[in-house]
Amino acid sequence: MQRSSGMKVPALPRLLQSMPYTPLVLQGKCLFYGGQFHPSLGTDTFNTHDPATADLMATLPKASKEDVDAAVKCAHRAKASWAATPGSQRAEYLDRIAKLVEDNVQKLAAIESWDCGKPMRESVVDMETVASGLRYNATLARELEKSATHSVSIPSSDYEAHVIYEPIGVVGLITPWNYPLLMATQKIASALAAGCTCVLKPSEYASFTCVEFAALCNEAELPPGVFNVLTGLGPSTGAAIVAHPLVRKVSFTGSVATGRQIMKTAAEGLKPVHLELGGKSPMLVFDDVNLDAVVDWIMTGIFWGTGQVCSATSRLLVHESVYDKLLTKLKEAAAKLIVGPASDENVTVGPIISEQQYQKVLRFIEAAAAEGLTSVVGGDTQRPEGLQQGYFVKPTIYKDVPTQSRLWQEEIFGPVLCVRPFKTEEEGIEEANATEYGLAAAVMTRDPQRKDRVTSALEAGQVWQNCSQPVFQEQPFGGYKQSGFGRECGREGFMEYLQTKTVTSCAPDFYEKSFHTQ
Repeated sequence: MQRSSGMKVPALPRLLQSMPYTPLVLQGKCLFYGGQFHPSLGTDTFNTHDPATADLMATLPKASKEDVDAAVKCAHRAKASWAATPGSQRAEYLDRIAKLVEDNVQKLAAIESWDCGKPMRESVVDMETVASGLRYNATLARELEKSATHSVSIPSSDYEAHVIYEPIGVVGLITPWNYPLLMATQKIASALAAGCTCVLKPSEYASFTCVEFAALCNEAELPPGVFNVLTGLGPSTGAAIVAHPLVRKVSFTGSVATGRQIMKTAAEGLKPVHLELGGKSPMLVFDDVNLDAVVDWIMTGIFWGTGQVCSATSRLLVHESVYDKLLTKLKEAAAKLIVGPASDENVTVGPIISEQQYQKVLRFIEAAAAEGLTSVVGGDTQRPEGLQQGYFVKPTIYKDVPTQSRLWQEEIFGPVLCVRPFKTEEEGIEEANATEYGLAAAVMTRDPQRKDRVTSALEAGQVWQNCSQPVFQEQPFGGYKQSGFGRECGREGFMEYLQTKTVTSCAPDFYEKSFHTQ
């Protein structure tokens, strides 16, 4: 493993100053509703820290119940007019916002990399995907204008029937820190395209770009109240959004524990929820693969985003005949990873997001030592050489991990890969499915029949064949089992924000006939 090898670009705060630009949160602009930034109606605040240095970056307001009420009421006031806006016009707004994102990719990527520690190359890809997702949902908004009403064939000539798709209304959106703006806009774009208004609470660990997005919405002249954002913590701000009586649906991405709590709160108001929760995704590697190609996908599957990806293929099941050879190649590949701050353009693995998450990952590494697990690389709690501050963890690979191990069963959300061999296809599938999660899975084989057979048997919301982690805005994304329900992205994600009205009409001739026979 190599450490960060010299700073080829300035530290991110300096980079932002040279644009020149100061993020809005550092200007005291954090709560956006009704088309304006507002000071908090409360007094509580929280701190956010640079993951690469642990230094204080900003003190942000915890939006109070009064702030939430004001934002939700703004969204409620905008609800009727936005729902009545033709889909083609809603699409124009989304396209305008997408263009502004495209014009500001480098700035947004720099802010996000500073905020959450992600390497710049990853943040740039994320910002480009934000723009493409907005444009894709613009096409769905245009299509909805033409197909919001469609006839239904019924077995009677005395009646006519049709279905109308209508926006749900005000939706509450609560999003995570690993893809701060991307995951937020996946929800926002679908909701706005469908004709809903929304109130967003981004993660307290990574709020910066979501606040910047609010300013871009204003620049695009999005009507006031259609999009609103509040900084704060989940148990206070998030809970107030979920419980607010004018919020008609909640979409949440995050942990299983928080998802359960959101379901309980939403149930009090009988409001639907969409949950995209945790994962412990398997990758099955069969004996007919190109090992060099597979190694590249394994590394992407676990070390992209520093392993802080809900769909990370963190359980690796390898056919016993290629097991030792693959482990050797994994060790060689892991040695080439460069760990360091996002401000180094050569970095491939950044820091963990926060002190809390950093300590959680270290506890898993300590548990591995207590269990007697064998590490191929990493496996200790010391920071990588040359990195004496910040939340850095060495990329770690364990071999021969028992299925009952905590590391095999629990989501770590860090750069830790667990590997074990399997003998038969049936055994591999059984071990892959032996988890409470079902978000994603991958199968690596050259045999087309086996590829489809294994795919069919895997209990996961998405399966990658001979790859890991590619996700497109046109595809639905979501899980089985305790990984949640409902879908993000694609037409299915768009439909999450629509409700169905069925209309049955008495045919004119039958109506007249019925009237005269009475």
